[in-house]
Amino acid sequence: MTVTGVGLALIMAGGVAAQAQPSAAASGNVSTVARTADGKAVTSPAAIAEVEAFWTPERMAAAVDLDLKVPDSGPASAPAPQGKPGSIAPAPPSRGMAAVNQSVIVGKVYVSVPGGTGQCSASALNSGKRRLVITAGHCVHAGAGGGWYSNFIFVPGFRQGVSPVGNFVAGNLTARTAWINSSSGDEDIAIAIMNNGGIYGAKVVDTVGGMGLRWNWGYSVAVTILGYPAAGGFPGDLQYFCQGTTWNGHGQQVRAWCNMTQGSSGGPWLQEYNDQNGLGYTNSVVSHRHGDASQMDGPYFDNDVKSLFDFAEGLSPA
Repeated sequence: MTVTGVGLALIMAGGVAAQAQPSAAASGNVSTVARTADGKAVTSPAAIAEVEAFWTPERMAAAVDLDLKVPDSGPASAPAPQGKPGSIAPAPPSRGMAAVNQSVIVGKVYVSVPGGTGQCSASALNSGKRRLVITAGHCVHAGAGGGWYSNFIFVPGFRQGVSPVGNFVAGNLTARTAWINSSSGDEDIAIAIMNNGGIYGAKVVDTVGGMGLRWNWGYSVAVTILGYPAAGGFPGDLQYFCQGTTWNGHGQQVRAWCNMTQGSSGGPWLQEYNDQNGLGYTNSVVSHRHGDASQMDGPYFDNDVKSLFDFAEGLSPA
């Protein structure tokens, strides 16, 4: 991955281990307080303002795609799915929103990475506290041997340089331990806990709505995949979609026909997507592509994603 030439500090995993909850290792989840590029905890209005000020239009335009290339490995097919199917319903915003020709719940993520800046896709996720945003693990942490990224900001509904409802700055980042320790593609999942923000100074789900969540629904489901591909002729500033039925690619991952490129990482795979209200049930996120440019993989959502969801929701302020 080539990054833009901006000198930025990285908060290494060893430096944030004390921030994680004591139960993190046992639950398979880990968290950190979100940081500015120079290491300040994003726990005050001043730090939030610093992150917002950092992300000028020029820096957003220069951010590179956080591509993850994982070779086929593990068994040709995964064990039969275990566990009872579970579901959390999506939710519309608390405030009225004009209809747009895309889902305003889906947006772009920008982060500072070693030596520069990066971009991914993400979506707001409904929960009781209405603060969660789900993306790929490699959009918040470098994986085995690396550290947490900083300056995490979510721009819902981003379109051709316009942020229609403003920006949201993360206060905490969470990911699966298997991603942090071993870069497992099976658990390339992260959930960010957002501060109040946007044009109303409100919670992210109150502002734009939130996708639902499903787990243990099997490897073969019909999905709509949304994201912001930014390579191979895609512009990076428009929301694209793919639709089809998933299958088990390898390991505990789902695969789908989709030619979206880097930049779409972290974008949601949605069951029952409604293009009239932009709502659906998140069943995976974009993780990586293989040699076939017409296919992509995402982690299979089983009890582990529900565990991460509960962990992040438990860390969220009211």
